[in-house]
Amino acid sequence: RHNSKYFDKMRCLRKRSAVSFLGILVVCLLFMNLYIEDGYVLEGDKQLIRETTTHQLNPERYVHSFKDLSNFSGSINISYRYLAGTPLPRKRYLTIGLSSVKRKKGNYLLETIKSIFEQSSYEELKEIAVVVQLADFDSVWCEGMVQDISQKFAHHIIAGRLIVIHVPEDYYPVLDGLKRNYNDPEDRVKFRSKQNVDYAFLLNFCANLSDYYVMLEDDVRCSKNFLTAVKKVVTSREGSYWVTLEFSKLGYIGKLYHSHDLPRLAHFLLMFYQEMPCDWLLIHFRGLLAQKEVIRFKPSLFQHMGYYSSYKGAENKLKDDDFEEESFDIPDNPPANLHTNMNVFENYEASKAYSSIDEYFWGKAPSTGDFYGIVFEKPIKISKIKVVTGTEDRQNDILHHGALEVGEKIVGSKKGRQCTTYLRLGEFKNGNFEITDVEHKVLFDINCMRILVTKSQKEWLIIRSISVWTSQTPNQ
Repeated sequence: RHNSKYFDKMRCLRKRSAVSFLGILVVCLLFMNLYIEDGYVLEGDKQLIRETTTHQLNPERYVHSFKDLSNFSGSINISYRYLAGTPLPRKRYLTIGLSSVKRKKGNYLLETIKSIFEQSSYEELKEIAVVVQLADFDSVWCEGMVQDISQKFAHHIIAGRLIVIHVPEDYYPVLDGLKRNYNDPEDRVKFRSKQNVDYAFLLNFCANLSDYYVMLEDDVRCSKNFLTAVKKVVTSREGSYWVTLEFSKLGYIGKLYHSHDLPRLAHFLLMFYQEMPCDWLLIHFRGLLAQKEVIRFKPSLFQHMGYYSSYKGAENKLKDDDFEEESFDIPDNPPANLHTNMNVFENYEASKAYSSIDEYFWGKAPSTGDFYGIVFEKPIKISKIKVVTGTEDRQNDILHHGALEVGEKIVGSKKGRQCTTYLRLGEFKNGNFEITDVEHKVLFDINCMRILVTKSQKEWLIIRSISVWTSQTPNQ
């Protein structure tokens, strides 16, 4: 009996073990099937793309999917074709990415490349790499463009500054029969979905070429010495967190990223390639990485110049009215404490005027003697000051009667510091103030600066921007 019970028990254990083993085997086979089906194309990303084809992009799914991207910091396995040039081993400061397709009307790619190089100094050219992705499947058009680019920019290709690449059509996911979000026509959905994939492949290629990456469209002209301006802005943001810095308010133009974020952004665009246009996806990407607000700088460094869109040759007359081609000069705006005795409206606080970001200070109707004060952390030499009040849509909210003064000899506690003596540099005219050669007009090192209201006004006051350029640092 004991032997019989023992053998019955062993048979039960063997049955349970067999069931468990079969269950594990089935799961393994399923995973192997998924791997074999998708592994040859985008190393698993195609499967993630397919998962999104049957679901709307709701916030819960969006965040959950994005968390998975923390494991997707590696590059996507794609075979790129080098049509012209090869990257140099030395990392540059900035990579400029362009993706271009054949247009029904007009072609601006050559002009865009020309503008990038012509608007850069010899020293700046050493720090940039330009990657052009010809993203059209028409091989005849690609060959023609490569020939034109090679003829016009041969020395830049030889110097390793210009690379032209192409991704074969075989690497692209399904582009037909996609969801028609926002009631877009089918061909529009296909166009914007392919564009997302184009950008993802371009970002993936550029991930290790430089410290920073800026995306341009293929119909853009650049501001003079734009790289120097970008460097100055990046330096001014040291110690602060950012995902995207914007140097144009249009589309996918002038958006700057850390290169280490490019692999994640590439995966992100692939995951949601059919959900919405790329510039909308970029907003979600920035927000999910905890940058909630736009950080945009003015004047803009890049201007849209194309008249015809790459989509069906439709007219596209969009222009960035904040663009300045020649006179671009980012102020230094050294660290300072900002304060005012004016009645501040909502969250338009004093700090928002002393910034190159697109924000401003807004105070309720000021009275005689009201002021906006700046106390610098260290005494400085100033070469130029520029103050702009009012905005395009509130042109009467300017400083109608005011003066600008600089001061020395700080007194008071850290919160209530101010200067004991002030020197008036001039009056506001039509709401604006600008002065140069300040270091030759002011003999002392400047500790403070203030905007003083000299006559009460009924209108509210917007201080749109305060710009300070410094000369040499005083020896203290």
